[in-house]
Amino acid sequence: MIDAWASLASLFVASFIASTLVPISSEAALFAVLKLHADLVWPAIGVATLGNTLGGLTTYLIGRYIGSKKPLTQLERVKRYGSPLLALAWLPFVGDALCLAAGWVKLNWVAVSLWSAAGRFARYWLVAQGALW
Repeated sequence: MIDAWASLASLFVASFIASTLVPISSEAALFAVLKLHADLVWPAIGVATLGNTLGGLTTYLIGRYIGSKKPLTQLERVKRYGSPLLALAWLPFVGDALCLAAGWVKLNWVAVSLWSAAGRFARYWLVAQGALW
């Protein structure tokens, strides 16, 4: 049981760090955890989603607090499409920029969290299906 908790804790850390600018794969971490603990599918998906979403919100906060009062022209697109655009926050490179831009233009953090978590959950669910196949 301690191995399972350690695996989930490691998955959380990897998922959190992977949603920042550090180039690590949270998908590989999830895959590895599920290969070791196939019975932890839902807890692993939940932990990975939570860690990755919280990491994205950290980037959002950075954008919110260092952003200028006058948004840049490139950020107008994020403002126009709003929080649903954050369902793509899991994408490599683009996702970090989306989270930063969402904070910069001061989108509602609750909506950003929900859309971001939904997209990340869908990705992890697909990875879990591959790991268990």
